[in-house]
Amino acid sequence: MSDRPSIYINVDSQSEIAIKKIVDKIISSGKMSRQDHTLLLSHVFANGQFSDRVRRQINRILDEIQTGQLKFMNW
Repeated sequence: MSDRPSIYINVDSQSEIAIKKIVDKIISSGKMSRQDHTLLLSHVFANGQFSDRVRRQINRILDEIQTGQLKFMNW
């Protein structure tokens, strides 16, 4: 076995990347629509378990809600 990093991204990592992109978009806009919420949850629950990285992304959203920096749109 080689010590070189794999050029392939596993499915969990792809899901985590998608979740991070969604969360980054929501936080940068300061708004979360029902569509954003549905898309985020579909990725989060896709494989039935949360990694610590996914949990941190969810916490980013919750922190923004608690501090009033995230607004809900079209609910």
